[in-house]
Amino acid sequence: MDVHALGYAFALTLLAGLATGVGSAMAFFARKTSTKFLSLSLGFSAGVMIYVSFVEILAKSNSALAQVYGPQGGRWYSVLSFFAGIALIAVIDKLVPSHENPHENMSIEALDDEAKKEEFARNHRLLRVGVMTALAIGIHNFPEGLATFVSALHDPSVGVAIAIAIAIHNIPEGIAVSVPVFYATQDRKKAFLYSFLSGLAEPVGAVIGYLVLLPFMSPVVMGVVFGLVAGIMVFISIDELLPAAREYGEHHLSIYGLVAGMAVMAVSLLLFL
Repeated sequence: MDVHALGYAFALTLLAGLATGVGSAMAFFARKTSTKFLSLSLGFSAGVMIYVSFVEILAKSNSALAQVYGPQGGRWYSVLSFFAGIALIAVIDKLVPSHENPHENMSIEALDDEAKKEEFARNHRLLRVGVMTALAIGIHNFPEGLATFVSALHDPSVGVAIAIAIAIHNIPEGIAVSVPVFYATQDRKKAFLYSFLSGLAEPVGAVIGYLVLLPFMSPVVMGVVFGLVAGIMVFISIDELLPAAREYGEHHLSIYGLVAGMAVMAVSLLLFL
Protein backbone atom coordinates (compact mmCIF):
# COMPACT_ATOMS: atom_id res chain seq x y z
CA MET A 1 0.00 0.00 0.00
CA ASP A 2 1.27 3.44 -0.99
CA VAL A 3 2.41 5.39 2.08
CA HIS A 4 1.25 8.68 0.53
CA ALA A 5 -2.19 7.23 -0.14
CA LEU A 6 -2.42 6.04 3.47
CA GLY A 7 -1.36 9.46 4.77
CA TYR A 8 -3.86 11.23 2.52
CA ALA A 9 -6.73 8.96 3.59
CA PHE A 10 -5.89 9.37 7.26
CA ALA A 11 -5.57 13.17 6.94
CA LEU A 12 -9.04 13.40 5.37
CA THR A 13 -10.49 11.28 8.15
CA LEU A 14 -8.76 13.36 10.82
CA LEU A 15 -10.05 16.64 9.37
CA ALA A 16 -13.60 15.29 9.21
CA GLY A 17 -13.41 14.26 12.86
CA LEU A 18 -11.87 17.55 13.97
CA ALA A 19 -14.88 19.41 12.55
CA THR A 20 -16.69 18.30 15.70
CA GLY A 21 -14.48 20.84 17.47
CA VAL A 22 -16.27 23.66 15.64
CA GLY A 23 -19.53 22.61 17.27
CA SER A 24 -17.69 21.95 20.52
CA ALA A 25 -16.69 25.60 20.62
CA MET A 26 -20.36 26.51 21.17
CA ALA A 27 -19.66 25.89 24.84
CA PHE A 28 -17.47 29.01 24.84
CA PHE A 29 -20.36 31.17 23.66
CA ALA A 30 -23.14 29.68 25.79
CA ARG A 31 -24.48 31.70 28.72
CA LYS A 32 -25.30 29.89 31.93
CA THR A 33 -28.44 31.99 32.53
CA SER A 34 -30.03 31.24 29.16
CA THR A 35 -32.27 28.23 29.79
CA LYS A 36 -34.08 29.03 26.52
CA PHE A 37 -30.82 28.54 24.64
CA LEU A 38 -30.27 25.26 26.47
CA SER A 39 -33.77 24.03 25.62
CA LEU A 40 -33.34 24.97 21.96
CA SER A 41 -29.89 23.36 21.84
CA LEU A 42 -31.05 20.08 23.36
CA GLY A 43 -34.00 19.97 20.96
CA PHE A 44 -31.65 20.82 18.10
CA SER A 45 -29.35 17.98 19.12
CA ALA A 46 -32.25 15.52 19.20
CA GLY A 47 -33.34 16.67 15.74
CA VAL A 48 -29.84 16.16 14.36
CA MET A 49 -29.51 12.66 15.80
CA ILE A 50 -33.01 11.47 14.90
CA TYR A 51 -32.86 12.77 11.32
CA VAL A 52 -29.38 11.45 10.57
CA SER A 53 -30.30 8.09 12.09
CA PHE A 54 -33.41 7.53 10.00
CA VAL A 55 -32.36 9.20 6.76
CA GLU A 56 -28.63 8.42 6.51
CA ILE A 57 -27.41 5.77 8.94
CA LEU A 58 -30.36 3.38 8.61
CA ALA A 59 -30.22 3.78 4.83
CA LYS A 60 -26.52 2.81 4.90
CA SER A 61 -27.41 -0.23 6.99
CA ASN A 62 -30.10 -1.28 4.55
CA SER A 63 -27.86 -0.71 1.53
CA ALA A 64 -24.98 -2.77 2.97
CA LEU A 65 -27.19 -5.67 4.07
CA ALA A 66 -29.10 -5.68 0.78
CA GLN A 67 -25.83 -6.53 -1.00
CA VAL A 68 -25.89 -9.91 0.72
CA TYR A 69 -29.53 -10.64 1.53
CA GLY A 70 -31.31 -8.79 -1.28
CA PRO A 71 -33.63 -5.75 -0.96
CA GLN A 72 -36.29 -7.46 1.17
CA GLY A 73 -33.85 -9.36 3.38
CA GLY A 74 -31.69 -6.24 3.76
CA ARG A 75 -34.66 -4.26 5.06
CA TRP A 76 -35.54 -6.96 7.58
CA TYR A 77 -32.02 -7.29 8.96
CA SER A 78 -31.59 -3.51 9.00
CA VAL A 79 -34.76 -3.08 11.06
CA LEU A 80 -33.74 -5.92 13.40
CA SER A 81 -30.33 -4.26 13.89
CA PHE A 82 -32.04 -0.93 14.61
CA PHE A 83 -34.22 -2.35 17.37
CA ALA A 84 -31.29 -4.40 18.69
CA GLY A 85 -29.44 -1.09 19.11
CA ILE A 86 -32.40 0.33 21.05
CA ALA A 87 -32.51 -2.78 23.25
CA LEU A 88 -28.76 -2.61 23.86
CA ILE A 89 -28.71 1.01 25.00
CA ALA A 90 -31.89 0.49 27.05
CA VAL A 91 -30.20 -2.35 28.95
CA ILE A 92 -27.07 -0.23 29.49
CA ASP A 93 -29.26 2.64 30.67
CA LYS A 94 -31.03 0.30 33.10
CA LEU A 95 -27.78 -1.14 34.45
CA VAL A 96 -26.30 2.33 35.05
CA PRO A 97 -29.13 4.27 36.72
CA SER A 98 -28.62 7.98 37.26
CA HIS A 99 -29.85 8.28 40.85
CA GLU A 100 -28.50 5.15 42.56
CA ASN A 101 -24.82 5.99 42.73
CA PRO A 102 -24.06 6.16 46.47
CA HIS A 103 -21.42 8.85 45.98
CA GLU A 104 -23.92 11.09 44.24
CA ASN A 105 -26.54 10.48 46.90
CA MET A 106 -24.02 11.47 49.55
CA SER A 107 -23.26 14.65 47.66
CA ILE A 108 -26.94 15.57 47.46
CA GLU A 109 -27.54 14.81 51.15
CA ALA A 110 -24.61 17.03 52.03
CA LEU A 111 -26.48 20.00 50.63
CA ASP A 112 -28.66 21.67 53.24
CA ASP A 113 -30.76 23.74 50.87
CA GLU A 114 -33.62 22.21 48.87
CA ALA A 115 -33.01 24.53 45.93
CA LYS A 116 -29.35 23.51 45.84
CA LYS A 117 -30.33 19.85 45.96
CA GLU A 118 -32.69 20.34 43.04
CA GLU A 119 -30.06 22.23 41.05
CA PHE A 120 -27.48 19.52 41.78
CA ALA A 121 -29.85 16.81 40.54
CA ARG A 122 -30.71 18.77 37.40
CA ASN A 123 -27.05 19.42 36.64
CA HIS A 124 -26.21 15.77 37.18
CA ARG A 125 -28.92 14.80 34.72
CA LEU A 126 -27.60 17.27 32.15
CA LEU A 127 -24.08 15.89 32.53
CA ARG A 128 -25.46 12.41 31.98
CA VAL A 129 -27.23 13.63 28.83
CA GLY A 130 -23.96 15.10 27.52
CA VAL A 131 -21.91 12.00 28.30
CA MET A 132 -24.47 9.62 26.80
CA THR A 133 -24.67 11.77 23.68
CA ALA A 134 -20.86 11.83 23.41
CA LEU A 135 -20.84 8.04 23.70
CA ALA A 136 -23.48 7.61 20.99
CA ILE A 137 -21.79 10.07 18.63
CA GLY A 138 -18.40 8.50 19.29
CA ILE A 139 -19.78 5.06 18.37
CA HIS A 140 -21.42 6.58 15.31
CA ASN A 141 -18.19 8.31 14.27
CA PHE A 142 -16.15 5.12 14.53
CA PRO A 143 -17.60 3.38 11.43
CA GLU A 144 -17.81 6.77 9.69
CA GLY A 145 -14.06 7.16 10.11
CA LEU A 146 -13.50 3.68 8.73
CA ALA A 147 -15.78 4.42 5.76
CA THR A 148 -14.00 7.71 4.98
CA PHE A 149 -10.59 6.07 5.24
CA VAL A 150 -11.46 3.12 2.99
CA SER A 151 -13.20 5.37 0.44
CA ALA A 152 -10.21 7.70 0.24
CA LEU A 153 -7.88 4.74 -0.28
CA HIS A 154 -9.93 3.42 -3.18
CA ASP A 155 -10.89 6.75 -4.79
CA PRO A 156 -9.43 10.04 -3.42
CA SER A 157 -12.15 12.19 -5.03
CA VAL A 158 -14.91 10.13 -3.41
CA GLY A 159 -13.01 10.30 -0.13
CA VAL A 160 -12.97 14.11 -0.29
CA ALA A 161 -16.72 14.28 -0.90
CA ILE A 162 -17.47 11.93 1.99
CA ALA A 163 -15.05 13.76 4.32
CA ILE A 164 -16.71 17.14 3.56
CA ALA A 165 -20.18 15.70 4.16
CA ILE A 166 -19.13 14.15 7.46
CA ALA A 167 -17.33 17.33 8.56
CA ILE A 168 -20.46 19.41 7.92
CA HIS A 169 -22.74 17.25 9.98
CA ASN A 170 -20.12 16.78 12.71
CA ILE A 171 -20.53 20.46 13.62
CA PRO A 172 -24.08 20.14 15.05
CA GLU A 173 -23.02 16.85 16.66
CA GLY A 174 -20.33 18.80 18.53
CA ILE A 175 -23.01 21.18 19.81
CA ALA A 176 -25.08 18.19 20.96
CA VAL A 177 -22.34 17.22 23.41
CA SER A 178 -20.72 20.48 24.49
CA VAL A 179 -23.79 22.54 25.46
CA PRO A 180 -25.37 20.15 28.03
CA VAL A 181 -21.96 19.35 29.55
CA PHE A 182 -21.21 23.08 29.95
CA TYR A 183 -24.59 23.82 31.57
CA ALA A 184 -24.08 20.91 33.96
CA THR A 185 -20.50 21.69 34.99
CA GLN A 186 -20.04 25.39 34.11
CA ASP A 187 -16.68 24.25 32.82
CA ARG A 188 -16.15 25.35 29.21
CA LYS A 189 -12.91 23.43 28.82
CA LYS A 190 -14.49 20.17 29.99
CA ALA A 191 -17.46 20.70 27.64
CA PHE A 192 -15.11 21.30 24.71
CA LEU A 193 -12.96 18.28 25.63
CA TYR A 194 -15.85 15.80 25.89
CA SER A 195 -17.26 16.94 22.55
CA PHE A 196 -13.87 17.08 20.85
CA LEU A 197 -13.02 13.54 21.98
CA SER A 198 -16.24 12.18 20.48
CA GLY A 199 -15.07 13.53 17.11
CA LEU A 200 -11.67 11.89 17.46
CA ALA A 201 -13.45 8.54 17.24
CA GLU A 202 -13.27 8.99 13.46
CA PRO A 203 -9.48 8.92 13.04
CA VAL A 204 -9.32 6.24 15.76
CA GLY A 205 -11.82 4.25 13.71
CA ALA A 206 -9.60 4.67 10.66
CA VAL A 207 -6.47 3.44 12.45
CA ILE A 208 -8.13 0.49 14.19
CA GLY A 209 -9.99 -0.36 11.01
CA TYR A 210 -6.78 -0.43 9.03
CA LEU A 211 -4.79 -2.39 11.61
CA VAL A 212 -7.40 -4.81 12.93
CA LEU A 213 -10.86 -4.76 11.43
CA LEU A 214 -10.32 -4.20 7.70
CA PRO A 215 -9.43 -7.85 6.94
CA PHE A 216 -12.68 -8.99 8.62
CA MET A 217 -14.95 -6.15 7.51
CA SER A 218 -17.87 -7.14 5.33
CA PRO A 219 -21.14 -5.57 4.15
CA VAL A 220 -22.98 -7.60 6.78
CA VAL A 221 -20.80 -6.33 9.65
CA MET A 222 -21.01 -2.72 8.45
CA GLY A 223 -24.78 -3.00 7.93
CA VAL A 224 -25.39 -4.37 11.40
CA VAL A 225 -23.11 -1.75 13.00
CA PHE A 226 -24.93 1.10 11.25
CA GLY A 227 -28.30 -0.34 12.28
CA LEU A 228 -27.20 -0.63 15.91
CA VAL A 229 -25.87 2.94 15.90
CA ALA A 230 -29.12 4.32 14.47
CA GLY A 231 -31.11 2.62 17.22
CA ILE A 232 -28.77 3.86 19.94
CA MET A 233 -28.94 7.47 18.72
CA VAL A 234 -32.75 7.49 18.41
CA PHE A 235 -33.18 6.03 21.90
CA ILE A 236 -30.86 8.59 23.49
CA SER A 237 -32.65 11.41 21.68
CA ILE A 238 -36.08 10.30 22.91
CA ASP A 239 -35.06 9.15 26.37
CA GLU A 240 -32.50 11.81 27.31
CA LEU A 241 -32.36 14.85 25.03
CA LEU A 242 -36.03 15.67 24.42
CA PRO A 243 -37.20 15.27 28.05
CA ALA A 244 -34.30 17.50 29.19
CA ALA A 245 -35.14 20.06 26.49
CA ARG A 246 -38.73 20.30 27.71
CA GLU A 247 -37.62 20.54 31.34
CA TYR A 248 -35.44 23.59 30.73
CA GLY A 249 -37.80 25.58 28.51
CA GLU A 250 -41.27 25.87 27.04
CA HIS A 251 -42.61 22.85 25.20
CA HIS A 252 -42.56 24.66 21.86
CA LEU A 253 -38.93 25.74 22.26
CA SER A 254 -37.78 22.12 22.32
CA ILE A 255 -39.91 21.36 19.26
CA TYR A 256 -38.56 24.40 17.40
CA GLY A 257 -35.04 23.22 18.22
CA LEU A 258 -35.92 19.69 17.07
CA VAL A 259 -37.20 20.92 13.70
CA ALA A 260 -34.21 23.25 13.26
CA GLY A 261 -31.80 20.37 13.94
CA MET A 262 -33.55 18.21 11.37
CA ALA A 263 -33.51 21.03 8.82
CA VAL A 264 -29.78 21.75 9.27
CA MET A 265 -28.92 18.07 8.93
CA ALA A 266 -31.23 17.69 5.91
CA VAL A 267 -29.61 20.62 4.10
CA SER A 268 -26.08 19.38 4.85
CA LEU A 269 -26.92 15.92 3.49
CA LEU A 270 -28.59 17.35 0.37
CA LEU A 271 -25.68 19.65 -0.39
CA PHE A 272 -22.78 17.33 0.35
CA LEU A 273 -23.98 13.76 -0.20
